[in-house]
Amino acid sequence: MQKLSDLLGESKIFADREVLSPHYIPPNLLFREKEIGKIERALAPSLKGEKGRNIFLYGKTGTGKTSCAKYVVKEVEMIPNSKAKVSYINCKMYNSRYRVLNKIISDHLPTYSKRGYGAIDLYEKIANWIEEDNKTLITILDEIDIVKDLDDLVYTLTRINSDMRAGGFTIVGISNNVSFKESLDPRSLSALYETEIVFPPYNANEIYAIIKDRAEKGFKKGVVEETVLRYVAGAASQHGGDARLSLKIISHTGELAEEKAKDKLTMEEAEEAIKIAERDIVYDVIATLPEQQKIVLYAISKLSKDGGSYRKLITDGEDKYIFSGEVYRQYRSISESVRRAPKSERWYRNYISELEVQGIIKTFDSGKGIRGHTKLIKLLYPQDKTQEVIEKSIFGLKEAV
Repeated sequence: MQKLSDLLGESKIFADREVLSPHYIPPNLLFREKEIGKIERALAPSLKGEKGRNIFLYGKTGTGKTSCAKYVVKEVEMIPNSKAKVSYINCKMYNSRYRVLNKIISDHLPTYSKRGYGAIDLYEKIANWIEEDNKTLITILDEIDIVKDLDDLVYTLTRINSDMRAGGFTIVGISNNVSFKESLDPRSLSALYETEIVFPPYNANEIYAIIKDRAEKGFKKGVVEETVLRYVAGAASQHGGDARLSLKIISHTGELAEEKAKDKLTMEEAEEAIKIAERDIVYDVIATLPEQQKIVLYAISKLSKDGGSYRKLITDGEDKYIFSGEVYRQYRSISESVRRAPKSERWYRNYISELEVQGIIKTFDSGKGIRGHTKLIKLLYPQDKTQEVIEKSIFGLKEAV
């Protein structure tokens, strides 16, 4: 067991822990030059004083969306004599129109942030502040699809450019959910006028290069074996090309080696770190899902655990498959029990597609031997853990179901 004095002393493993953090923005973002260029070109009109085009960045967790947005923000802030101002807003924390507007006020007009103004008053203060000396305000809304009153927020923010005689307002929306805009009111959707940039997952070689680059700066020389980096990169690529996950794993591998008083990272620590990460990834992925997808996933996990009406027919060894139609009925029942309006079957099919893209479920055509043509669904995460995560979420499913 390490003593406190050991913890306070110089590490034999780490040279700079911050470099290994998923939140660290390196001077050069590997394999994202094309996406950064697209963001820069989309923002250029705003920075020249023209009416800006809104930008939406899509992609799975760990594909570099937030890092690229923050990288470009740093570039904007370095432009001399620029009237461009930036607000970065994490919508997990600021998850309503009022909270978003108040965060913008807090960033740029802090004397007004705690005076009890309503949303309309905040909106007018923001618009007047931009207009008074022809500013450009770039607002990054990370995980924008989590905002509860998203229609109201989008409609309000897109009105600012129309209501101002000078200056400009640009939204940079970031989301894991490519189809979230389909739920917007047509008025809000038509006002967006956005550029869309999709971030593909990293492949194993790209993840290897990313963690190798970070490891060279974050660990002391000679501490990390090549086989460990390759092993971690391979594990992260199997989880959808998630660079953030790979950084968590390699950083935790170092922490485990340090706890064991080793002077190198070995496969033993890497394997242990990967097992821990695979348990934790359930929380990370499900926490970012929109509410309706969480309810669909809860229905899938309940049926996977309890068994559907046709469980004998669709059980293959230890694998359990359930009918899509049965999931939809369970989803409607759960939605009503938690006082949420269930969506149509068309929306339900979209949610199933999104969950499959996230790698949480897998679907199969029923094929021969089952009456009719339907989809079978298989949950790829542990049933109990999936239910536990959702039951602890803000939707209160544990008490209501």
